[in-house]
Amino acid sequence: MTAIILILAAVVIYFISYNTYGKFISGKISIDDNHETPSHTQYDGVDYIPAKSPILLGHHFASIAGAGPIVGPVIAVAFGWIPVYVWILIGAVFIGGVHDYTTIIASVRHKSKSIGQIIEAYIGISGKRMFLFFAWATLILIIAVFAIIVGDTFTSIPAVGTSAILFILLAIVFGLTIYRFNIPLWIATIIGVTLLFLSAYAGQVFPIYLSKELWMIIIFAYIFVASITPVWILLQPRDYLNSFFLYAILILGVLGIIFAAPALNVPTFTQFHLDKLGFLFPALFVTVACGAISGFHSIVASGTTAKQLDKESDARLIGYGGMLIEGVLAVLAMIAVASLDHDVFLNTLQNNGPVAAFSLGVGNFISAVPVLNLSFEAAQAFAALAVAAFALTTLDTATRLARYSFQEFFEVSTKEENPKWNNRFTATAVSVFVGIALTFSGQTMAIWPIFGSANQMLAALALLAITVWLSHLKKSYTFTIIPMYFMFAVTLAALLMLFYNNLVHNNNIVLALISLFLFLLAIVLGVKAYKAIRLEESLIKPIT
Repeated sequence: MTAIILILAAVVIYFISYNTYGKFISGKISIDDNHETPSHTQYDGVDYIPAKSPILLGHHFASIAGAGPIVGPVIAVAFGWIPVYVWILIGAVFIGGVHDYTTIIASVRHKSKSIGQIIEAYIGISGKRMFLFFAWATLILIIAVFAIIVGDTFTSIPAVGTSAILFILLAIVFGLTIYRFNIPLWIATIIGVTLLFLSAYAGQVFPIYLSKELWMIIIFAYIFVASITPVWILLQPRDYLNSFFLYAILILGVLGIIFAAPALNVPTFTQFHLDKLGFLFPALFVTVACGAISGFHSIVASGTTAKQLDKESDARLIGYGGMLIEGVLAVLAMIAVASLDHDVFLNTLQNNGPVAAFSLGVGNFISAVPVLNLSFEAAQAFAALAVAAFALTTLDTATRLARYSFQEFFEVSTKEENPKWNNRFTATAVSVFVGIALTFSGQTMAIWPIFGSANQMLAALALLAITVWLSHLKKSYTFTIIPMYFMFAVTLAALLMLFYNNLVHNNNIVLALISLFLFLLAIVLGVKAYKAIRLEESLIKPIT
């Protein structure tokens, strides 16, 4: 099977799914634009701000994508390309898209609070506290890991550091032109995107050479400011403009596949067990998260996106559509490395990492587009720059979401009207400080293997909360409870394997205990949710 058929089949399947299954979900959750969204009813000029759907799609897509839909599929191709491809297609349509779309709407119907708020409403305060603590801890891990990734990237590729600084300045100007000077969006977009790509070129001409330590100081200072600054000034416009980087990678990558017509050189399937990844189940479904389903998406959807949703009907494009676009990116990443010589792929992955392998494959595709007339080196550098830019997007978004989780935790932990722990400055400071401590502890990468399981457990818990919410509304929840069962099976199996391996083979008691704690947390919340659903069903049978 050629790469052209794979990528075109994915696009067609996703297009049909958006217009069929996406509409089916809309009916199940009763989308109604007469319901005024919290971006209007709770407008505060900082977090709650209505955004036009193209801007919010760009912001949401940039936040959920990052390097996730690239790194996961690249690593998982070690199992062979067929399992990865099938999981991305099925996962995005029936699990990830459902997860993201319903999370946005459920959050909007609960004053755009996090999934923790829904858990509190239908499962209890203790359930909410457990969820918020777990979500905050996961986000801190993301902050620490991505700070290291971004710092390493800026140090090793100085041009990217320059471009990132210019992106930030450009975003501020773009936000002001849209929200304060009322420049039409299409005019601002044309100018902004042009300057965006010029900024990428300027980075090549004027690279900034700084030590990693200095870059780390700048990065942590930046994410603190980004977390407390009104979203329209920096995060929303920067993510919107940066999303054009990914759109460009997607479009040029697909065109490149059509012109290059590459063969797939990695095996269709290798074996059910790999030394570094483990068994196909559950390793595949934990490794390939973004692109199929990711718990991080639920925090983004209910953390920043729901606070900016202008009207409910926009959620299908942003939630379900955004997930399907990410699925296309994941398929592109898979094809990019599957088209490489197998030995070249393995050597690049081992010595330079998944982003380098992706850039190598996509560089081959983009350089094959005749109208661009780009050299392979230029095309490869462009792909690497796009991925690096989105790693920074993930970093500042995670910081803001950690702040939200921290604030919501203390909303239920104190009766004070304005507790000192519940303001955005304190919540951000604590989150950034813990992130800094973890970053410089030297233990971040050692804990990283648990992150995949923790991330997917967030997805399972989000689907659990949505299912309980739908049960309370006396609506059919089959389309959420089946994905929920599957994700719980994946997560619990992965955590048990991590517990066993760390306890028996790696002799790492700390990681073994963390795995066991997460396993028990999932069981406790699952039992609480089951009781809540059974209680609702004992009162009135859900409408089917």
